[in-house]
Amino acid sequence: MAEIFYFCGHEQFQPEDIVKHAVAAEKYGFEGVMVSEHFNPWVADYGHGGFALSTLGAIAMQTSKIKIITGVITPLFRYHPAIIAQAAATIDRLSNGRFMLGLGTGEMINEVPLGFEFPNYNERSERMIEAIEIIQKLLKGEKITYEGKYYKTNSAKLYSPPKHKIPIYLAANGPKSTILAQNMVDGIITSVKNIKDTKTNVLNKALEQSEKTSTKLKSIFATKWSVYAKNKDDAFNALLPWRGLRVPSRNIVFDPEILEKEANNLSREEILDNYTIVSSIEEYIQLYKPLIKELNADYIAIQTTSLNQMETIKMLGEKVIAELKKI
Repeated sequence: MAEIFYFCGHEQFQPEDIVKHAVAAEKYGFEGVMVSEHFNPWVADYGHGGFALSTLGAIAMQTSKIKIITGVITPLFRYHPAIIAQAAATIDRLSNGRFMLGLGTGEMINEVPLGFEFPNYNERSERMIEAIEIIQKLLKGEKITYEGKYYKTNSAKLYSPPKHKIPIYLAANGPKSTILAQNMVDGIITSVKNIKDTKTNVLNKALEQSEKTSTKLKSIFATKWSVYAKNKDDAFNALLPWRGLRVPSRNIVFDPEILEKEANNLSREEILDNYTIVSSIEEYIQLYKPLIKELNADYIAIQTTSLNQMETIKMLGEKVIAELKKI
């Protein structure tokens, strides 16, 4: 039975509001929250950019039952892998074992503004292998002197170690990251746009690698975007903080002001066509049902926005979660 998470987006909401949303998610029956980690938002005018690691600590202290996962954080440039291990251990202690560490190979929008180069995927993948090795060793309590191609440590050790095993998940939407996740970590985070593509590029590749290496298929954490609105005007207004996410140059532009200008050159229809608009409880259920039934996801995150987020959280908790749990 899949566990249902609510997605907390730093790019849309200020951190104090995200904490309130997480508290509400716990109150209304979500089993976890996925918290995004960005330096820059997707547009300048409606975007926000709170420091996720601080928000995660606040959520850990103001909730008592829900799991918490980063969705996702990059241990390759802005953060040394050892710092991510230290942060993960601290959140584990603050949450009493409810933290899951979601990692990803990064986006230009978060790294380039701080003066880092953003290399091709092959280098980022090589960096991730080293980063995971460092993080795993530190979380196990080891003192490590590590000499890699990209990262070094010198007698590094966590002196506030985790009190529980922290599951590590890696974001993957294609075969290469899927294979890396299946080989090295506890699970795979995948963002679902087209269910057939996700089955082909992620689930089937993970199954193939599992059979090839005679290892158990790793846990699947599936996320999907939706917009709750009664009409297209409401949907567009709800998407104002996210409209830069869908512009053609989103992977090569790092300035939210430029992304905003490009988004403003698109028609409303062009932006709305990249999202699924739902207007009823039944439509929510039908949208997220395939993530459970076809992907066999162990966790799903309802990544949704609306004009009244708190009311949407309440509605999802009271009307949607129970139906998804029956699948």
